[in-house]
Amino acid sequence: MATISALPAPGTAPAPIPFRQILPWAVFGVVLAVVLLYFVGAEQGITSVIAGETVHEFVHDGRHLLGFPCH
Repeated sequence: MATISALPAPGTAPAPIPFRQILPWAVFGVVLAVVLLYFVGAEQGITSVIAGETVHEFVHDGRHLLGFPCH
């Protein structure tokens, strides 16, 4: 009976990922994080992008969990 091993052969190393392939995903991740931080931390009052209290109420508990004051 033959066994199949998922381990790489000795002497082989994984190929590094080029920086040019990682950079767009890193930029996307940073932009997404900043947008989420804005909506959780600052989407209310005079800096509001979306009118009304819908976004505020949607992220209300997350705002308290992350330590942002909102009242």
